[in-house]
Amino acid sequence: MIKKFSVLAGVYAAILMSAGASNAADDLVFTLINKTKGTLERFYTSPEGVDNWEEDVFGDDVLEPGQSIKITIRDGRRSCKYDMRFEFSEDSKLEDMEDTQDFCKMGTYTLHQ
Repeated sequence: MIKKFSVLAGVYAAILMSAGASNAADDLVFTLINKTKGTLERFYTSPEGVDNWEEDVFGDDVLEPGQSIKITIRDGRRSCKYDMRFEFSEDSKLEDMEDTQDFCKMGTYTLHQ
C-alpha cells in the first residue's frame, strides 16, 4: 500500500510540474512601438469581453516617441484576443486609442498618429 501511494504521489508531482511548464509557455509576448509624436503614459490590456481594464502595464514608466518596449503578459489565462487602451500625456494633444488584437499571432504592435 505504501508503495502504491508513493508511485501515485510521484505521478501527481510530475503532472503538476508539466502543468507549470505549460503555463510558462502560455506567456503572451510582443513588442510595442510608439511611432507617434506623443508620450504614451498608460497602457491597459484585458481579455476581450472583460468589462474592466487590468492594471496599467507601464506602472511608473512611459513610452516616449520613437521608443519600443517588450511586453510580456503573464495572467494565466488561455485567451489570445485582448483589448488594449493607450493613454497619452496631456501635452501630447493626442486622443486616447483603443484596439483589439490576437496576441498569440502578434509579434509587434506599432502605434501611429
